Amino acid sequence: MLGAVPAATVALAQDAKSDLTNKLDPNAKELDEPVLKAATAVKEEDGKYLDKDGHPTFHITNDGKKVDWYTYSGYRRYHAECHVCHGPDGMGSTYAPALKDSLKRLSYEEFYGILAGGRQNHTAGNESVMPAFGDNKNVMCYANDLYVYLRARASGAWGRARPGEKEDKPEAAKTAEKECLGG
Repeated sequence: MLGAVPAATVALAQDAKSDLTNKLDPNAKELDEPVLKAATAVKEEDGKYLDKDGHPTFHITNDGKKVDWYTYSGYRRYHAECHVCHGPDGMGSTYAPALKDSLKRLSYEEFYGILAGGRQNHTAGNESVMPAFGDNKNVMCYANDLYVYLRARASGAWGRARPGEKEDKPEAAKTAEKECLGG
């Protein structure tokens, strides 16, 4: 017969369970204040939001329930093209990094360069390869959308859930999409 489990062990197990539950909660947000501050939208042009450096960023309103069109589009594109390797909602997998963490340190230009040109990493006997998507219109026509979505994830402004409310698709987005895809 086993003895009683010490109260400290039970408390640790409950804390671990609570921690795991928060990580799996699609609405849980892990705010990263410096990343959030750097991603603050200071300008809007035709439905696109830009940070102080002129880089694309997200805009979340309605008490954190409504996203701009580009964040929504980025969510959709991420799940169409990226999640197979990088895991659900940018959280990583056994063979590809968590993009929600990578976007905390990658600049917009670095992100775009890796997306277009690919990348090879050789660390501790492990090799990983990010393919180049420069010729894939289903990725490159939406590169900014992917960046915006992953930036929202990196800052903690958006959790794991699918955006329910979104701004209408701007005319500029419709025009750019048509021009990029050739339709």
